[in-house]
Amino acid sequence: MTQALRTPDERFSNLPDFPWPPHYAQDLPGYQGLRAAWIDEGPKDAPASFLCLHGEPTWSFLYRKMAAVFLGAGGRVVAPDFFGFGRSDKPTEEGAYGFHFHRNHVLRLVERLDLQEITLVVQDWGGLIGLTLPLDPGFRRRLKRLIVMNTTLAAGETPSAGFAAWRAYVAANPEFDVAALMKRAAPMLSDAEAAAYGAPFPDPSYMAGVRAFPQLVMTEPGMEGVEESRAALAFWSREWEGPTFMAVGAQDPVLGPDVMARLRTHIRGCPEPMMVADGGHFLQEWGGPIAEAALASFGGA
Repeated sequence: MTQALRTPDERFSNLPDFPWPPHYAQDLPGYQGLRAAWIDEGPKDAPASFLCLHGEPTWSFLYRKMAAVFLGAGGRVVAPDFFGFGRSDKPTEEGAYGFHFHRNHVLRLVERLDLQEITLVVQDWGGLIGLTLPLDPGFRRRLKRLIVMNTTLAAGETPSAGFAAWRAYVAANPEFDVAALMKRAAPMLSDAEAAAYGAPFPDPSYMAGVRAFPQLVMTEPGMEGVEESRAALAFWSREWEGPTFMAVGAQDPVLGPDVMARLRTHIRGCPEPMMVADGGHFLQEWGGPIAEAALASFGGA
């Protein structure tokens, strides 16, 4: 059995503007014994299910501003916490983490919840994983729309010099302060909001996933996930027929405008993006107007 830590629930008390209770499962196929956490709000028969996938080193709390808009429009919002993050269990060995470990977790959860009419909402690792999900025929049948922010598909190349610097930073600072990092990246965060980002990690022993994720990005041709990423590029450029909304944080040094411009060339029918002039890497912190603009472009939830 995979050895894992579980963040004490009291660490998540009094989360600002995040009133939604967690849902848990410890019996997802392939993950028996590991507790997966997610939020699931809105009517189960909503016209759209917004599947919101976070990145590194965040968790579903990142989507609180966008979720409020989607729910207000009558949608269903499902936002999982990847293993190693948020309220999900945290395997203690960095070697336990891998592209398929995380990708299959999302697929099994979608099947468990029987999500329909999915609007896939992705950023950072949420896109590295989420944009490959339509390769699964079952997921493809459920997928209807895409909202994509500051992410990429890594098919064996380093996405940017900014990413290389981030990977090196985490390698050199394996016990970095997540709350302080988020405060630097999104200066408008209150102390309580920054603390919420640090809540999953009482001490560095809980941070194996945080340390592992930058090294997992598929920057070399033989890495796990490159094959799926290349196939996903072909899917989005040749087969995708649904509506897409793209938003770009112009101040992101890691997956910013140049990276997103390249990704846009691979998404069939992707319109001009919404450029958020002061938006950083964690673009969901500017997410209320982005969610509203996305819904307007789609004609509603």
